[in-house]
Amino acid sequence: MAKRAAPVVDRRSLAAPELLAGQLRQSTSQVVGGPVDRTSPVPLYFQIAENLKAAIQAGDLQPGDRLDNEIQLSERLSVSRPTVRQAIQRLTHEGMVVRQRGVGTVVVNQRIQRQLALSSLYEDLRAAGREPSTKVLSVKVVAADEEVANALGIEAGDSCMHIERLRVADGHPLAVMRNYLPVDLLQDIDPSAALAANGLYETLRQRGIQIYSAEEVIGARKATPTEAGLLEAPRNSAVLTMTRVAIDAAGRVIECGQHAYLAERYSFRVTLGPANSV
Repeated sequence: MAKRAAPVVDRRSLAAPELLAGQLRQSTSQVVGGPVDRTSPVPLYFQIAENLKAAIQAGDLQPGDRLDNEIQLSERLSVSRPTVRQAIQRLTHEGMVVRQRGVGTVVVNQRIQRQLALSSLYEDLRAAGREPSTKVLSVKVVAADEEVANALGIEAGDSCMHIERLRVADGHPLAVMRNYLPVDLLQDIDPSAALAANGLYETLRQRGIQIYSAEEVIGARKATPTEAGLLEAPRNSAVLTMTRVAIDAAGRVIECGQHAYLAERYSFRVTLGPANSV
């Protein structure tokens, strides 16, 4: 009986430190990263990167799995070390693996890329084939501070609705979302129940409120202790921030959003074109 090809992944990782050193996760077929076709015009490094990418997307390689080092991979695949290095660099740039000193190359949770558009995160996750869910943390009427009042076009101290939610994608906490709305927009409904079932924009559309345009500011900072706890992330983890002010066709401000996304699981994508000549 032919021997099964040796696997290239072990289960030693920060997520599973209890496993014995050298314990290997069994591969279900050929060496992960192969086979490579030397008769193809496609570069070998690209073939290896795509094979590894396919294994990650199929779940054969999971977050926390560690790839063999360059020497081992090059021997298993019968290619040069620079070829393997180039393949791993490609996966690193795509956010599918990270290199950790003293650990090696580790598969990470795939980042959710979001094309900036006038849509909600809930809608974007569904469009990307993800499974979104929402934990409504609080819904209450508060006095607007100066920043929120300026955004909503009301006086500081006036009442507004404050909504705080935790957005989850495929079972993993992704974003802490805080929204401020005119106090009358969600009257006569149970906001917590509505927002647990749908995104904010869909909830507004069901009430006949359409978002016409919005202005966004994107930034980055360290997560607060509260955010880190909600996102199940280490203290001082990096978060991407987005502040959005959205209006309807009549020019009325509908919402001011202040969101924090865990950077290791999320990124924004922007399509650029040539600048207009002046």
